[in-house]
This record gives sequence, structure tokens and C-alpha cells, in this order.
Amino acid sequence: MSQPLATSTPPADAPCIAPTVRRRLAALLYEALILFGVVFIAGYLFSTLTQQRNGLTHHNLLAAWIGLVVGLYFVWFWTHSGQTLPMKTWRLRVVAADGSPLSTGRAIGRYVLAWLWFLPPLALHPLLGLRLPQTLAIAGVWFLLWAAIGRFDPQRQFLHDRLAGTRVIGVVR
Repeated sequence: MSQPLATSTPPADAPCIAPTVRRRLAALLYEALILFGVVFIAGYLFSTLTQQRNGLTHHNLLAAWIGLVVGLYFVWFWTHSGQTLPMKTWRLRVVAADGSPLSTGRAIGRYVLAWLWFLPPLALHPLLGLRLPQTLAIAGVWFLLWAAIGRFDPQRQFLHDRLAGTRVIGVVR
């Protein structure tokens, strides 16, 4: 399968511009808007197919389904063009650390590791019996610390990218 010229990945030896953390977080905010629709449709499909009448019925299965659908969304875009719609808008692309396109395995690894943005502080909620405001405060601090890691990284990469062997680059037109 050949990729269109506009979305082809630059050669590994081509200079790559490291995007600012602010630009990456703006793309993340836009991504959240797109994911709202993806999750809504996936949830509606699940509820219809399982005849779910109560939000607590099959809630663990629903959570797994949503995680799978969101994972498929990201893995498909990252392995086909390296960009989701928000990444195209903000001219960002995810590539392997050496600049090559992502393999399916590396894209899945990046998706799983990206959950480190959210899961550690949210796991404290039931473990420590925290109230919602405390959980949100801890999650906010965690989110800021995670973003700061990218700010102070020499190539402005977040920790999950380092661990997954990927990097986000700016696309020059």
C-alpha cells in the first residue's frame, strides 16, 4: 500500500522539528472532542446490541469495549498516516524513535503507555477511599507533572513516548 505524498513520513535522516508541549496539549484537547463522538457512538452501539437498560449493567464490559474502540482508533491512524485529525490540524505526526512509521505493535504499546497520563491518580481513588474533589486535585497535579516531563525533555517528548520508542514530530509544509 502506498501512502499519499502529503502524509508520507520523512526519511530518518531528515531534520525533525520537536513541537512545543503547548502545541501537543492543544492537539490533545482537540483529540478529546473527537473522542467524545467516537465514545458516544461506541457506547450507543454497545447499549443497543446488549439491550442495556441500566448504566450499571455490564459496566465493566462496556469500559473494556470503549478502551478497545479508542485503542483501535489511535492504532489505525498512527499506523496508516501517523496522524489523527487533530494531529493533522496541529501539524504533528507520531513516528518511531528512528523516524520510521509506527508498526502495529509499537502503536499498541504507545496507546497502552499513554494511559499513564490518567490511570495512576485515578487508581488511588478506590485504593485510598478518596472523595471526588481529592481525586480530581491529585489527577490535575499528576497531569501537570507528566506534561512538565515533556517540557524539560531535550527533545520535548513525553515519558510514554520515550518508553514506547516513539516520538512526536512537527510536520513542515
